[in-house]
This record gives sequence, C-alpha cells and structure tokens, in this order.
Amino acid sequence: MAHINDPELIRTLMTTPGRWAVVGLSNNPQRAAFEVARFLQRDLGQEIIPVSLKGDDVHGAQGYKTLAAVPGSIDVVDCFVNSSRVGEVVDQAIAVGAKAVWLQLGVADEAAAARATAAGLGVVMDTCPKIEAGPLGL
Repeated sequence: MAHINDPELIRTLMTTPGRWAVVGLSNNPQRAAFEVARFLQRDLGQEIIPVSLKGDDVHGAQGYKTLAAVPGSIDVVDCFVNSSRVGEVVDQAIAVGAKAVWLQLGVADEAAAARATAAGLGVVMDTCPKIEAGPLGL
C-alpha cells in the first residue's frame, strides 16, 4: 500500500521544537539542503544537526559523518539523499531511535517507509518543510 502523508504529523513535526538530523547537508549553498536547514533553524526554531560524508559544520551547528555519531536523541532524520540510498538512511534512523523520518521532495522508498512505520517512527515522504509551511501558516 502506498504511503500517504499525515497532515497532523507534518504539523506536529514542524511546530514542536526538536533535533533534526539533516542527512546530506553540507556547506554547498547550491544544494537544497543548505537552504532548507537554514529555514528549519531560523524560521521554525528547530535544532539542526548536519550529517554528511565530510561531517561539515553548517549554519553554526556541529556536523557528523554518521547518524550513529550524533550524541543524544534525534527527533527527525531529514533525508536529502537519492531514493536509491534512502533505505539505508531510514534503517540507520531506526537503529539510533529517531522518532521520525522526513524524505525530501523527490525522495521516495515505500519499503523503507513501511520499515520505519513498523518500527514506530513517523514518516513523511516526497515533500519539503518549506512547501508544507505555507499551507500551515508557518
């Protein structure tokens, strides 16, 4: 069965202060992750945690190379990776005890979404917080 995003989950994730691990976030301002992370941090008041192969610090936040290296709890794992690789990130999110995964616009993996849901994580797929903010009045 195809995943359908829950508008209440989207609202809750975006309006409840939390720690968002942004996977694929680097210091490249040409990448969508750079601007979306700034939006999460500046406009929504979320704590961002950059996660990338280089472990870059971004927007004043310390970066890490893996989700497993992030100290403390993670509320949302925001996935800026190709659909063919997102299943691995979702499995890591499950392993570290994240509360939710957010697969960005254009990123979809029904099997990964089903695994996350079965593990008790909230799942948002194929949309962006900046897109969802307008209809929510954020």
